[in-house]
Amino acid sequence: MRIVVDVMGGDHGPEVIIDGVRLALESGARITELYLVGDEGQIKTALKSTGCTDSRVRIVHASEVLTMEDKPVEGLRRKKDCSILRAVDLIKEGVADALISPGNTGGLVAASTIRLRPISGVDRPGIASVIPAPENEFVLLDSGASVECRPTHLLHFAIMGHIYSRDVLGYSKPRVGILCNGTEPNKGVELTIEAYRLCKMVDINFIGNVEGHDLFHNKVDVVICDGFVGNIVLKTIESFARGLAGWLKDELKKSPVSMLGALLASRALTTIKRRMDPDAYGGAPLLGLNGTIMKAHGSARERAIMNAIRITTDAVQNQLNETIRREIAQANARIAETKVASAL
Repeated sequence: MRIVVDVMGGDHGPEVIIDGVRLALESGARITELYLVGDEGQIKTALKSTGCTDSRVRIVHASEVLTMEDKPVEGLRRKKDCSILRAVDLIKEGVADALISPGNTGGLVAASTIRLRPISGVDRPGIASVIPAPENEFVLLDSGASVECRPTHLLHFAIMGHIYSRDVLGYSKPRVGILCNGTEPNKGVELTIEAYRLCKMVDINFIGNVEGHDLFHNKVDVVICDGFVGNIVLKTIESFARGLAGWLKDELKKSPVSMLGALLASRALTTIKRRMDPDAYGGAPLLGLNGTIMKAHGSARERAIMNAIRITTDAVQNQLNETIRREIAQANARIAETKVASAL
């Protein structure tokens, strides 16, 4: 299996990303070649400082970086030799099987969509973020790739999220719901009402609409919404989790009694911390394209990069894109047949 890593877009520089690559290579026998894309001089320096001497590593020089401040499409036009474009082109040319990048999200989505094109039958790609909850983990799709959506896009997100939850996360019959302001079929806006109708027609475990307070009570495994809503939900959850952790830490230090309580509850607190650790998931896949793309967080450190590579290799090995292509085609055919039957 051939993996590409864009080493230039992260907050902590190439060395942290390459150290994560080193960890992945040490534990990943499935990888036959791993391409590091970015400034050759910085890559060589980072390889030396991290002690990464694996013979499977290849360096692909890119003279430019698409920064977080760059507007995605404009930046890609200006910086034609940026690491994101060079990395995506390795997938397009068939040199590699999958890409991991912690870089500019908009740039990665735009470059991947333009260069690789959506899978036949899929209208829009979507970012599938995995969110830990007390009793399960749910997929939030889309969490930022497609801001303006039509009902068919939400239908395709539902099918792709169902496949990802089933084939990668291991849920045998994942529950799929549309994020809405009420559970009744007629709740929401025109987008969600029509998407509800479409999702009822296809072969997934569609449970209807779900509300925000359902997300962390083991009522749904795949949460569907447009990228505008999804990105707000994702960032709110991330911010609340960080804030709550800091708040709890401060409170537990306020008195000897609180500190004793923290000591007695240390096992439970450690379990919660482990469940909420975003590094365990590594990143979020961009589903629906002719190529396997994993968006790692910009602040990802070594362990997150290692896990992003692990999850990406799982997706390739499970032939995720081939399954999406097949099941999307079946769903589209069923929708078309239903429309024809209704017109008769």
